Amino acid sequence: MFWEKRLENWVTNFKKTISLPLRIEMWNGQTHNFSNDPPLVTIHVPSLDSLHYLVRPSLDNLGTAYVENKIHIDGKLSDVIAIGNKLASRFYDPTSENASKFRRYFGGFHNRKIDKDSIHYHYDVSNEFYQLWLDPGMIYSCAYFENGDEDLATAQVKKLDHILTKIRVKPDDRLLDIGCGWGGLVIRAAEKFGAKCVGITLSENQYEMARERVKAAGLEKRVEIRIQDYRDIKEKFDRITSVGMFEHVGLRYLKNYFRIIHDLLVDDGIAMNHGITSSDPESNETPFGGGDFIEKYVFPHGELPHIGLVLKTMQQGGLEAHDVENLRHHYARTCGIWADNFENNAESIKKMVDEKRYRIWRVYLAGCSYAFSADRIALYQVLCTRAGHTAQLLPWSRGYMYGKT
Repeated sequence: MFWEKRLENWVTNFKKTISLPLRIEMWNGQTHNFSNDPPLVTIHVPSLDSLHYLVRPSLDNLGTAYVENKIHIDGKLSDVIAIGNKLASRFYDPTSENASKFRRYFGGFHNRKIDKDSIHYHYDVSNEFYQLWLDPGMIYSCAYFENGDEDLATAQVKKLDHILTKIRVKPDDRLLDIGCGWGGLVIRAAEKFGAKCVGITLSENQYEMARERVKAAGLEKRVEIRIQDYRDIKEKFDRITSVGMFEHVGLRYLKNYFRIIHDLLVDDGIAMNHGITSSDPESNETPFGGGDFIEKYVFPHGELPHIGLVLKTMQQGGLEAHDVENLRHHYARTCGIWADNFENNAESIKKMVDEKRYRIWRVYLAGCSYAFSADRIALYQVLCTRAGHTAQLLPWSRGYMYGKT
């Protein structure tokens, strides 16, 4: 009776303040429409114990209810995500952020075991799972749509070339890729630029597949794939890339992370950090409970810094930033294509994973596309060198990044 009364009050308040093409259908036959227009999204509430998710509709609560099968949803996925975000932004209770702030202030502990377990949880679903919605090159990071009309495969190759051109890779340069995924960047660096590459990952599945791809390309003499923690590397490198990895480092460890990159670079070396950042100046969680959902179900122990914190800790770690590029809208499109691929291959994916994991990834990919579009998160490439050295390592202008002399 308590939750039914809460829902009644919530519905009344809802209709006074906002109109959405949404319908809620209750287990007892009651129906609530929140617009005079036909509903684009219908939420089916199967039992009384599901109501508390709706009367406190943070993105975490709504996402949890969907993932845990506490509600059922009909509607186009993009409409579901948009309406869910409007609900959360209108009715979100800011006091619920206290738990997140507490966790980030007193938590955020990382060590080799925690990081390896987190990587295993996210990346070792199965290679076949990722193949169903990534591009053929298996590049699991933001693509680069140079003209805006490229297909995903083309845009991913352009991203690799954009990075490798920015860091001025030359034949026989020693290149380290921290978090190499399935080997796409090191293979491209060796094939097109003639680099000698080391790619490291903590994922068993990525390691095995990357090695197979290197062998198939005939690049065993130029590319080495290792299962190795970045904190355990001792060699020096001419070039270092880190693409979609530093989100796992942890805010309090960023200075040390960049110090390690500094120590691994030769004096005239160049590095590139490519990663997701928070749009919150204080590096807080993404708003309306989105960050809580991702921490719980998608990226355990993941933390996103604001670009200001990235630049600060980079300098503290002994690196000088030379070029900073925001590719937020590129990642919105990338995630949108991944979400479409996921939808188009839903039946095959459901044969590989259980219903819960399927729902997690379905809402996560589409939700990320929305979050990038709405400037809740961003993607920055930061080009850097060891601080305190001559500035002549890079050309006078950015023209070289785009094939101009």
